[in-house]
Amino acid sequence: MRPRSRRVLLFLLGGLLLAALLAVPHYLRGLSLVARAAGMKGGLAEHLAHWGTGPFREEEIQVPSRHGPLRTRVFRPEHPHGRTVLLIPGVHAGGIDEPRLVQFARILAAGGLTVLTPELPDLLQYLITPREPDMIEDAALWASSRPDFAPDGRVGLMGISFSGGLSVVAAGRPSLADRVAFTFSLGGHGDLARVLTFLCTGIEPGGLHRRPHDYGVAIILLNVAGQIVPPEQVEMLREGILTFLRASHFAMHDARRAEESFAEARRMQSEMPEPAATLMKYVNERDVTALGERLMPYVRAFADDPSLSPERSPPPHSPVFLLHGTDDSVIPAIESVLLARSLEPRTRVHLLLSPLITHAELDRKMGPLEVWRLVSFWSALLAA
Repeated sequence: MRPRSRRVLLFLLGGLLLAALLAVPHYLRGLSLVARAAGMKGGLAEHLAHWGTGPFREEEIQVPSRHGPLRTRVFRPEHPHGRTVLLIPGVHAGGIDEPRLVQFARILAAGGLTVLTPELPDLLQYLITPREPDMIEDAALWASSRPDFAPDGRVGLMGISFSGGLSVVAAGRPSLADRVAFTFSLGGHGDLARVLTFLCTGIEPGGLHRRPHDYGVAIILLNVAGQIVPPEQVEMLREGILTFLRASHFAMHDARRAEESFAEARRMQSEMPEPAATLMKYVNERDVTALGERLMPYVRAFADDPSLSPERSPPPHSPVFLLHGTDDSVIPAIESVLLARSLEPRTRVHLLLSPLITHAELDRKMGPLEVWRLVSFWSALLAA
């Protein structure tokens, strides 16, 4: 965090601490969580980050589902003081081992929440399928039926990126009507077809133009490869795309390994026949315009299943918390706005669009007003 941002946040934290101590205690929990997520060090800020925190242990278990057991990591506080939440990772090959997900789970567990991170196997392969809401539903049913996890028979659902929208779908299932205390979506979608259309065209609802992230169109191509190239080319194209996506993740923390993987993706392209070679070229060159034009005819059929879109599924009975980065170029923030409008007649919705967040990370400069809004959002969620 930059020095100016740290000073601003430190000043605000001091005022908020006094207000929280004198008014509503759950605001202090929200303040502490935001301070931990921002990685605050030194002085009052660090004391706030550690307020109300305690040790926790981690273990791996298997959670049953109709599509097979789900590898799940449990973060169990030594002295829990909050409900159990299921934290669902996004579309990522790292699954529940993805460092940012693990860090977030530890931040929550340090604050007293018991956290389960079920791993959805399709998402490990960057595939978005109707099985995923089923698995979230089954994991929530299992956890909510365990007195050691849910003394009152209810759990919270938290989904990151595309798993945010899928978690809202699962929360609206009849079997979970009295089992889910709240659902939290971070950078999630309301309508899958609408998001995929944006990724292919760069046009948001309302006509706003924004350059979409190449990560998103690569995922679409991976999902529809079987429809766009001959059968004998499908697996080689998918392997090339997966290599590129892995390289993109390595680029966040290992430049040498990332360049090796990008070079491998280019090599794989050189050995592909047409049309796979051209499609892989678009991926390697991050040509979202050309790739989007090729993919657009396949979007509607791919995203047609209502179970992939919360706006087209029954709404949850419990509160929904929607947090979205204002400049998100993978799933634009308008998705949370439109989802909130769809849910509000029937469901209590807390919506926050924040410039402090990119797609699913807290990594922007912090101003006092935006910090206050983020603290208020988390305070309400932690009290749900």
